[in-house]
Amino acid sequence: MCLVACLASVACGWLTPLVAGSEVDADFARDVAPIFERHCIRCHHPDNAKGDLSLATAAGLIANGYVTPGKPDESYLLDVVTSASGQRPAMPQEGDPLPDEEVGRLRRWIADGAAWPDSMVIREKPKADASWWSLQRLTAVEPPAPAGLPAVWQANPIDRFVYQRLTQENLFPSPRADKRTLIRRVTYDLTGLPPTPEEVESFVADESPDAYSRLVDRLLASPHYGEQWGRHWLDVVRFGESRGFERNEIIENAWPFRDYVIRSFNQDKPFSMLVREHLAGDVIGKGDPDVEAGVTFLVGGPYDDVGNQDAVQAAQIRANTIDEMIRATAEAFLGLTVGCARCHDHKFDPVLQRDYYGLYATFAGVYHGSRVIASADQRHTRDEALRPLHESRDRLAKELADLSEAVEKRAHERAEELESQWTRPPIRRTGVEERFAAVSAKFVRLAVEGAENNPHARSGFGIDEFEVWTAGGEPRNVALTAAGGQAAGQGRVAADFAGAYSPALTVDGKFGARWLAAGPELTITLSQLETIDRIVFSSDRNGDAGDHSVAAFVSEYRVEVSRDGQQWTPVADSHDRQPVNAAHRRKRLIDATISEPQRQQEADLNRQLAEVNRRINAVAPLPMWWVGEFKPTANQFHVFVGGDPQRRGAQVAPASLSALSEIVAPYQLSDDAAESQRRLQLADWLTHPDNPLTPRVLANRLWHYHFGTGIVATPSDFGYMGGRPTHPELLDWLAGQVHRHGWRLKPLHRLIVMSETYRQSSAFRAEAAGADADSRLLWRFPPRRLTAEEIRDTMLAAAGKLNLEMGGPGFRLYRYMQDNVATYIPLDEHGPETYRRAVYHQNARASLLDLLTEFDCPDNSFSAPRRATTTTPLQALTLMNHRFSVDMANGFARRLEQEAGAAGMEALVRRAFALSYSRDPAADELAAADALIGRHGPRAFCRAVLNSNELLHLN
Repeated sequence: MCLVACLASVACGWLTPLVAGSEVDADFARDVAPIFERHCIRCHHPDNAKGDLSLATAAGLIANGYVTPGKPDESYLLDVVTSASGQRPAMPQEGDPLPDEEVGRLRRWIADGAAWPDSMVIREKPKADASWWSLQRLTAVEPPAPAGLPAVWQANPIDRFVYQRLTQENLFPSPRADKRTLIRRVTYDLTGLPPTPEEVESFVADESPDAYSRLVDRLLASPHYGEQWGRHWLDVVRFGESRGFERNEIIENAWPFRDYVIRSFNQDKPFSMLVREHLAGDVIGKGDPDVEAGVTFLVGGPYDDVGNQDAVQAAQIRANTIDEMIRATAEAFLGLTVGCARCHDHKFDPVLQRDYYGLYATFAGVYHGSRVIASADQRHTRDEALRPLHESRDRLAKELADLSEAVEKRAHERAEELESQWTRPPIRRTGVEERFAAVSAKFVRLAVEGAENNPHARSGFGIDEFEVWTAGGEPRNVALTAAGGQAAGQGRVAADFAGAYSPALTVDGKFGARWLAAGPELTITLSQLETIDRIVFSSDRNGDAGDHSVAAFVSEYRVEVSRDGQQWTPVADSHDRQPVNAAHRRKRLIDATISEPQRQQEADLNRQLAEVNRRINAVAPLPMWWVGEFKPTANQFHVFVGGDPQRRGAQVAPASLSALSEIVAPYQLSDDAAESQRRLQLADWLTHPDNPLTPRVLANRLWHYHFGTGIVATPSDFGYMGGRPTHPELLDWLAGQVHRHGWRLKPLHRLIVMSETYRQSSAFRAEAAGADADSRLLWRFPPRRLTAEEIRDTMLAAAGKLNLEMGGPGFRLYRYMQDNVATYIPLDEHGPETYRRAVYHQNARASLLDLLTEFDCPDNSFSAPRRATTTTPLQALTLMNHRFSVDMANGFARRLEQEAGAAGMEALVRRAFALSYSRDPAADELAAADALIGRHGPRAFCRAVLNSNELLHLN
């Protein structure tokens, strides 16, 4: 029997069971499939087919002839898994050999016909399955009542959960923090700013039982709350204001998203609505800029805009772009690393590759870019302002067209006569020579009257060589720099960055560089009066510039000379040369035939048209925001085998994650579902009341920012490779509170900061630290260092220079330069225009920002659900020596001197401590400060304060 026939019969035997009944199918699923899953599939699956063998389906065994149904002794599969002469079997290469019992099961399966049901696909099982803790339904948890619970810990359910967990580890909580510590802690926590001395003293003096409750309510109502907690969310959603990758150009119009986030937090917008606006704000809020701004989330990450002419590479870049959106969405809202399923089923979490490509189909119509975002009223107002102007422009354009038609007709009639006067060859880019009667000159000027691509242009041309030759038997090029010649004329030269202009350059015979003129003239000044009779110039002497530089090539010119630089005499021009192209010919004919009345009429119409266009341009354009573009998608989507867009696998549709299908109602859209419907359906699924992940992840994020570490220490990974909850019941209870309060965050903040857990002292206790060094169980409040933004804002506040203006385009702490690729150079000096809160800084990717970068402000090329807290020498050097730090210390000193007035040094020091530490100085601190000020002055003292640990840390 031929090989093909043999394989066909084998395939037929496997795909159609040889033994009747359902028992064979059950035997394969029960006895054989688990062997392949445990020992084989990790190396032999479609995306990692070692030895060209995949055991995901029967096809792999068919193609490789590993099994002969009914004949186990002739089946190579058994040879590779069976020991021979006491040696280790060839397979599996990793782990222990198959037990004899499992080899026996394979033998019986082959002997019975090796049936492999069509529906059975072998997959490597992830470490976690649908029973994983984070994928379970939210449970209705009752707060516990542990024995020995102090009375003050009974009112807030959070405290009951925390106290019970502490007692399980034989730990007990710490006493309350003092009021000065507490107001400083909660004010920074909720607003990111220090409390004023007046606020501190008022709170300390208020003995009423609701003093702290009223403080919390005031802080939650502060507009600075949205700035602080909006900044946290901007970290999570990797919001940046440059494109990233090689070019990394700035994005000037992404800031409305930052303002939208801050505004949403201040309004206490339900987080479920925030999710829906992030994914489909253009759908649910069409025409409402306050809602449509939310969809910037999708395009807020980095993307590769270099472009690639190779279709394969272009497809890969596009796949990478959508992958970034998928990862950002899944990690921000679900706390799952869905991106790991791009090339194969997730190895750790129950996320299938088809789940990933269901999301890919959802986002396939999203493209980075800007769109007009305006309300109906804005659009109507602008249309009404423009309508009469457009009517005037159309009328003037018609009159010009009629005039042009009449002039063109006359030019056509005289074309033959005029063309007979153009006797010389046209200008050549590679070189033009003009000879003229010998003339005495010290100055030679080339006046350009037109360029190839625009005969009317008087600038934008290029010269790569200009020579001036003396008359007589031994001519000399006196334009050379070596001969004392100097070139002048405004010109743009090749520089590191666009927009750099300099005086004209004399190329001196070194070809390959081209002087690009910004003005219409190039003037050569000779070292002395010379008698000349020839000039030579070229725009492309080597002839290698191609058509891309056509704007730089001269099409019309005149040459003039002067003895004194004041009186000029024409000596040559191109007017008798043949035109270089059709546009040049047309201009020549029209210039020669248009009558003076027609010329005046044309000039008058052009003036009127220019005025109308000026008025049109003066009408404020509708806002263009970086909110992405949405385009219709293909009707069919497929799994990319191995993540390769060129290898299409099974067809997929926009759908929810299969792992949650038993808990939250799944969806799967048809191929022809609208692009907007796909995103809206995903948003609705994420915020469905039965979805357990979204509220769990949200509750954990809030806990993370209040205590420094979440109940789950990995805020964007609730999967197998993430952390495990220290207080699982508390996490579910908090997630339930998300629903109870309609997804509003401020009630949850209030619950947390009003708890005794939050109000504990941060004092260290060695015996407790021995059992829980990181305070994960919260036997004390975990102290923390201020974030980079909080440090900068605090220094500005201390100096009395903090500008609290909210919203609008951001400021920059770098010098931005762009010429195809962007460069960001940190500023050495920070002027008053940078004295706003750091959240309003225009954060570019991969930019270093001195103080902010040194204190771990993350690079927003990636999501930053947790910030690092490092300690480096550069932090100390920056705080001590950077110009900003010195300026703030000096400003702080001036403020103290003004506020202390004639009260003396003690009053100055007390005010400094109140502003910086929210407390009075101790006697020894007063003495030390007085000594320092006496030796070095208030500025040195203020510099020391701004460098102190107590200022930088929160207890």
